[in-house]
Amino acid sequence: MSEQYPHALHELAAPALIEGYRKREFSPVDVTRAVLGHIERWEHHIHALYLLRPELALRQARASEERWLRGAPLGPLDGVPVTLKDNIATQGDPTPLGTAATELAPALADAPPAARVRESGGVIVAKTTMPDYGMLSSGLSSYHKLARNPWNLGRTPGGSSAGAGAAAAAGYGPLHVGTDIGGSLRLPAGWCGIFTLKPSLGRIPIDPPYIGRAAGPMTRTVRDAAWFMQVLSLPDARDSMSLPFQGIPWHEFDQGAQKLKGLRIGLLLEAGCGLAVEPDVRAAVEEAARLFERAGAVVAPMRPFMTQAMLDGMDHFWRMRSYTDMKALDPQRKAKVLPYIQQWADSAAGMGGEAMYKAASQFHITRVATVAACRAFDYVISPTSPVPAFPAALPSPTDDPLRPLEHIGFTVPFNMSEQPAASINCGYTTDGLPIGLQIAGQRFDDLGVLQVARAFEMIRGEQRPWPQPPSEALHHVD
Repeated sequence: MSEQYPHALHELAAPALIEGYRKREFSPVDVTRAVLGHIERWEHHIHALYLLRPELALRQARASEERWLRGAPLGPLDGVPVTLKDNIATQGDPTPLGTAATELAPALADAPPAARVRESGGVIVAKTTMPDYGMLSSGLSSYHKLARNPWNLGRTPGGSSAGAGAAAAAGYGPLHVGTDIGGSLRLPAGWCGIFTLKPSLGRIPIDPPYIGRAAGPMTRTVRDAAWFMQVLSLPDARDSMSLPFQGIPWHEFDQGAQKLKGLRIGLLLEAGCGLAVEPDVRAAVEEAARLFERAGAVVAPMRPFMTQAMLDGMDHFWRMRSYTDMKALDPQRKAKVLPYIQQWADSAAGMGGEAMYKAASQFHITRVATVAACRAFDYVISPTSPVPAFPAALPSPTDDPLRPLEHIGFTVPFNMSEQPAASINCGYTTDGLPIGLQIAGQRFDDLGVLQVARAFEMIRGEQRPWPQPPSEALHHVD
């Protein structure tokens, strides 16, 4: 390893890997072997992966190596290790959606994020784990082993992009893809101390599309996320909700701390619904706000704009959707779904048409309230979650299927408003758990959110070292 690349190969950022391949300082095979070796040290502790197939990964790496030797890389990901979430279909592989109730069948085609990765030469090392149907903010699944947080094996990595968050924090290569419909990128990013961007709805094509559903990069740094966006944001006609393609200059993500001068920043410290913000979380976000002010931003407090009625309405709509889906399962299959999810969905059985209409109306009411509240600001900062990572075996912080979403009050409004929102580490609790800062921008301003996040990354300075694989004596048994 040269002085220019002081880190182990599995820790290198995607641009550094591409530079190393171009200069022939190391090869995609070297890097893939390094990542696989690091996974071997970590995986039996955190259970982040699904479909880990080392020989298939090495086959992709060898093909990439041959392209680099010919001077003909496919794109900016050629030879870079990538993981994809379970629910992002990969051709020929089953897509269990985190639940033992799914009838496993090979996917007929790659979903758009997987297709873009392959077209650019990325090495798909594995898929990552998720909870049943993606309906939990934890790593608890009836199909996958229980996913754990690398910072503390007794805590959850979050969800539903559980394995992706854990994999990024543990250093399973630089690039990971998750999905988000109410916080499923940002919550695990916050609890695992990594970075993510939930883009404007439609910025990254996804299939199947759904109200508020987005795919996004999960990485250790803003630089890697910006690098990944140049591939993930390429068009795909299968997404009926996708935005018209724009040639956004993602390489301009780093504008330095000067990006913050004069910006109007809203500081949201209360969600208006759900769980109260814990003191350690509030203190970390308030310190982040002070850093923004010192860098020249104008920070002003925001009143909460979410209400419990909005949160409950969305919750009840999703319950009915899941109840309807599970009614279609035969009893034997339904019995395989996590009991918590069953109880949550079955609670919608008595909902009538009027109640369902009122519940569904809360999506638009939330959208209108969010856009109106953010109008006075260039960007809004808030906690990603009101609480730090909770015990790994719990399905949610409340452990109550009738109060399952009390922790998403800061994240879910930006799904409904279609605004870009990132999560970046802003500190740690007194017992060492990461705390996430959410940075939300106006609709379509994905690059601006990356620029503000990069500026914060710079002014905050050094973070704690990334977690290291625990000794066998500390190995958690499920």
